[in-house]
Amino acid sequence: MVEYDIKKGWFKNIDGDLLKNMMKEVFGNVSNKGDALISSYGVLESISVRVVSKEVMEVVTVSMAGSMADADILDSKRKLNEFVERATGFDAKARMKRAQAKAKKGEL
Repeated sequence: MVEYDIKKGWFKNIDGDLLKNMMKEVFGNVSNKGDALISSYGVLESISVRVVSKEVMEVVTVSMAGSMADADILDSKRKLNEFVERATGFDAKARMKRAQAKAKKGEL
């Protein structure tokens, strides 16, 4: 499980059905399971997304078992990164900087 910060003021972009529509757009499929949205894509058997608060989104991924082609792994990772960037408002570089800052403060 990974928790991602949501950019201040960005929640309006994923509120209501907007996050579900975004997942369908990026991954091609989405369903509800309790308070989580579930998708799958490429080597990712399951992508579970739950909005914890207006500031935090939780993402749990499960990869398929067995060996997979490097190209498929890279494609799945890129799609997941595209989704997380669109959903949180932070690109990969900004997410990494935020995580490093939290680690230094002992918040991770």
